[in-house]
Amino acid sequence: MQTIMKKMATATLILLAVACGQGGGKSNLDKKKAELQELKSTQVSTAEKIASLEKEIALMDPTTVPAEKPKLVTTASISTAPFTHYINLQGKIDAENVAYVTPRGMGGQVSAIYVKKGDVVTKGKLLLKLDDAVIRQQIETAKTQVEYAKNLYQRQKNLWDQNIGTEVQLINAKNNVDQAERQLSILNEQLSMTSVYAGISGVADEVNIRVGETFTGSPMNGIRIVNTSNLKVIAQVPENYLDKVKVGKPVLVTLPDIGKTVTTKISVSGKLIDPASRSFYIEAKMPQDNSFRPNQIANVQIEDYTVNDAVTIPVNLLQNDEKGKFVMVAENENGKLKARKRMVEVGQLYGEKLEIHKGLNAGDVLVMNGFQGLFDGQLISTEVK
Repeated sequence: MQTIMKKMATATLILLAVACGQGGGKSNLDKKKAELQELKSTQVSTAEKIASLEKEIALMDPTTVPAEKPKLVTTASISTAPFTHYINLQGKIDAENVAYVTPRGMGGQVSAIYVKKGDVVTKGKLLLKLDDAVIRQQIETAKTQVEYAKNLYQRQKNLWDQNIGTEVQLINAKNNVDQAERQLSILNEQLSMTSVYAGISGVADEVNIRVGETFTGSPMNGIRIVNTSNLKVIAQVPENYLDKVKVGKPVLVTLPDIGKTVTTKISVSGKLIDPASRSFYIEAKMPQDNSFRPNQIANVQIEDYTVNDAVTIPVNLLQNDEKGKFVMVAENENGKLKARKRMVEVGQLYGEKLEIHKGLNAGDVLVMNGFQGLFDGQLISTEVK
């Protein structure tokens, strides 16, 4: 029993020791934090006193202040230049004239094809022939009926000249001739419909019909002609540019696959907003060029803002502080080159160029490299010493 009591007493003493140790550690930590805060306050106060004393000593005896070492930077003089902002879009080349060949009638079975894919065709060229055997037979029958009607009319007219018969008989005979001739004319027109011709000049881009198949002019089973001499670029423009993109606006069209860039103007601007993409379409005519192809990918740049004599800077030179946006410029003061903070008002940004509306003028010297960490009034140098 005494052994158990001794063990319990020992455990109690250990717990008390740990508790005391923890409490002492916390008190020690608070003491160190307070000490650190006091030292920091002293450091700030000491730095301020040192700076104040240095200024007073410099005024009383400039020779005692060590010469400031200038920071090496590179500079460039600002000049005005034309600045243009573009809306960058992706579009494609499309053909102005794309025609799917269709029959003038109901179509029919193909008996001959006179064009293959890739052929250059001219307007009016015979492309294919439909079966016309039945119509030709009907035409032969109609011709016989015309001759028969004419014969009867002539006989009736001879009798009428001899005052035999009635005028009604003569008129009926003449009507029979007219009706037979009209029927023959209709059949001849139907015969002409069995010959299918090209409606426009261009290239037979698709020929998806074979002899023996029924030709109805369906895009999936027919002939498509593309006129590559009249091409256009089309693109979708976000609706937030609706007020800026108008007919007549200059457009730069770049075809990356062939490395060509052309300048054109917007010829069509859509009036409706696509509810799915929230955009509207634009078109611009392309000049004739044999290297242009329908459905080519095109990079479209629409000019929406331009200034003839703008002040611009590289966008990476712009800095911010609690007062606003600024850049560092170099100014000569009493023979010494110093960095000065210049607050600026910015305009449009395109690529790496940033337009400056206020704060900089032509002739100002801009710090291009080494501006990081510069403070207003710091001595700088553009030469390696």
